[in-house]
Amino acid sequence: MKIGMNMLLWTNHVTEEHFSIIDTLKQTGYDGIELFLGEGKVPHYSKLGNHFSNIGMGVTAVASLAPEENIASPDVKIRQAGLEKLKWSIDVAAAANVEVICGPFHSSFAYFTRQPPTREERQWSIEMLQKASEYAASANIMLAPEALNRFECYLYNTMADLRTLAEKVNHPNLGAMYDTHHAHIEEKSQMAAIKTIAPYLKHVHISENDRGTPGSGQVHWDKVFQALKEIRYDGWLTIEAFSTIIPEFANAINVWRDYSPAEEIYTKGFKLIKDGMKG
Repeated sequence: MKIGMNMLLWTNHVTEEHFSIIDTLKQTGYDGIELFLGEGKVPHYSKLGNHFSNIGMGVTAVASLAPEENIASPDVKIRQAGLEKLKWSIDVAAAANVEVICGPFHSSFAYFTRQPPTREERQWSIEMLQKASEYAASANIMLAPEALNRFECYLYNTMADLRTLAEKVNHPNLGAMYDTHHAHIEEKSQMAAIKTIAPYLKHVHISENDRGTPGSGQVHWDKVFQALKEIRYDGWLTIEAFSTIIPEFANAINVWRDYSPAEEIYTKGFKLIKDGMKG
């Protein structure tokens, strides 16, 4: 089990100016950090990866697709653009020594057709993810698509949905991720949901119901950690929390206020995970 911190609390594009934050996370006890793959070229990510390796920090990443890159689109050109975006994400992730790429890249974030998902949309997504998984295999990267709540996505909302996706892609470089925030909205039980996705679980986001300090809200953390221990999960537990520090990014994810001080989030969140996973 490894504890990570998503850098989106501070920035949507990590550069050398953020190294002091990462050094602080290292001193706090974190095993790694999580990058958002939004911009930049391979040399930039190689420089980041070298620094993270030098200080002994592991790396995971988040990727997403814009509406014009939707791999569940009926337009073949849009689906192909989405596949190319996923390949770019894999390329820069490999340069930064990323182990897992997570995120809602089975379709486009916050894009809605105003209809329930269709069989064709899910099949298009599956076909593109099979191709992306083949590409990820060459970089030794695990893809872990994420189910989002109904207000941010319509294609995959629950762990039952996500398990079906993983089963149909059927590739060793594609698993699934679990996010406690989205599960708090969509699932009847955190424990049952974790056990549903257990055979494919490759990444976990530790995120409070309000996106603030883990442990300060309504998520049933005792059940989350009990289930993770029962399935013997030994991958990343990465805290994901947001702020208004980058206005354009905050607007994109509907963040209109700061939920908790950053220092409280990463210190108390770290303690919550350490205490919760004991035994």
